[in-house]
Amino acid sequence: MAQSKHEFIERSVGWLIVLTLLTVSVGGLVEIVPLFFQSSTTTAIDREGNPLNVKPYDALRLAGRDIYVREGCYNCHSQMIRPFRAETERYGHYSVAGEFIYDRPFQWGSKRTGPDLARVGGRYSDLWHQVHLNNPRDVVPESNMPAFPWLNRPVKAEGIEDNMRALRKLGHPYTDDEIAGARAALEGKSEMDALVAYLQGLGTALSNFK
Repeated sequence: MAQSKHEFIERSVGWLIVLTLLTVSVGGLVEIVPLFFQSSTTTAIDREGNPLNVKPYDALRLAGRDIYVREGCYNCHSQMIRPFRAETERYGHYSVAGEFIYDRPFQWGSKRTGPDLARVGGRYSDLWHQVHLNNPRDVVPESNMPAFPWLNRPVKAEGIEDNMRALRKLGHPYTDDEIAGARAALEGKSEMDALVAYLQGLGTALSNFK
């Protein structure tokens, strides 16, 4: 009895791999490519078209974001609030795509060993964050978050200008003056200062919307 085309593909590992990859690729392109042409994902607006006060990270916050990634904070903290009542009542307004136009890559995530940080900006003082990062159990006794005492060392300024120039090529509107003053903005700052500055800015672009 002759094999059907379906049986032939299932029995041929090579053809199965090729056609599976082709199907996934086409499906991915169909879902991803249109997003590049939607204003809600390429401009700083919310779902109703209201403008958001989204700006690229300044030098200190940009350095803090790199430290956030380096320390693996995204492994335990997401940065995306889903549009469900249980989430918005706890964390605040749901996340919108326009908030993340200057995030490369975004830190959405789905793992929540710790709370979501999408709206953490301004909720606590700088001192609270510093104490929390030095030893989380000093402010949250039941916390299982590790301590980060080594963040009190000076933040590295080398390469910050190159980082900002690269981001400008990708569309971040950094001016020549901002890039030239980036190293000076990091002078006398610790990695702790940079990370706290990054955290204090999270979610503030949508602060006027409830």
